[in-house]
Parts: sequence; structure tokens; C-alpha cells
Amino acid sequence: MRRGMTLGSQGAVIDEAGRILLVRHSYRAGWFFPGGGVEWGETLEEALARELEEEVGVTLTGPPALYAMYSNSANFPGDHIALYVVRQWTRDGDYRQMGEIAQTGMFALDDLPEPLDPGTSRRLAEIFDGAPVSPKWSG
Repeated sequence: MRRGMTLGSQGAVIDEAGRILLVRHSYRAGWFFPGGGVEWGETLEEALARELEEEVGVTLTGPPALYAMYSNSANFPGDHIALYVVRQWTRDGDYRQMGEIAQTGMFALDDLPEPLDPGTSRRLAEIFDGAPVSPKWSG
């Protein structure tokens, strides 16, 4: 038996000051974009909207922009991540920290938390610094 392909949807949630929303999980080290797995019957955007609401209390108010698709073979050979840039959003109150989310925060690019996940760090360089887009999340 072989494990099928897995698909995740993550959001680079950016506020009007150009800060980025990052999360720290309770089960692994580092800071990451919020997001998670795409469930059966969901579109990538539906999964992103659900995960943002569940994990951090962020509600999309406009369409997110699909930035790129990545192979995440360092995690699992069949894992892929869709990354969206999210600029149209709102939240009610403080950022939620539900279940697996141990900590959340909005961070200026010159004041990012440590340790930052290497894949997340590369994506930030692609989005904000014009670094070439890699087809691999961790490569």
C-alpha cells in the first residue's frame, strides 16, 4: 500500500503596514504561515479560508492571490503546498490560538521571530525581495 498525495493550503497574510502573520505550532519547532490540509470536496481557497478562520480567526474579505505551488518532498514525497498571498482580510478581536496553534503574531520583515521555518523564510524572500520562485518548499 502507498500513501496518496497530500495537499496543503497556506496563506501569507499581510496587513496594511506590510507585516506578515505567522504561527508557531504546539507540535513542531519554528514559525510558519497559517494554513493546513485540504479536505475531500474542498477547493484550495475553501481550505485556506477554513484554516485561517480556525487557526487564527482571520476571515477573507476578498479573493486571495495564488502565489505558487510547491513540492514539499522533505516532509513526504507526495506532499504539495499551495501558497496564497492574502491582503483582503479582517479579524474580530485578538488573533485566535486554537488547538495546535501555540502562538501567533504580526511581524515586520525586519523583526521576524526565531526560529523561522526555512521554507517560510524562502517564501518571504520570494514574495518581498524578488528571489526566484523555487518549485520545492524546502529546496
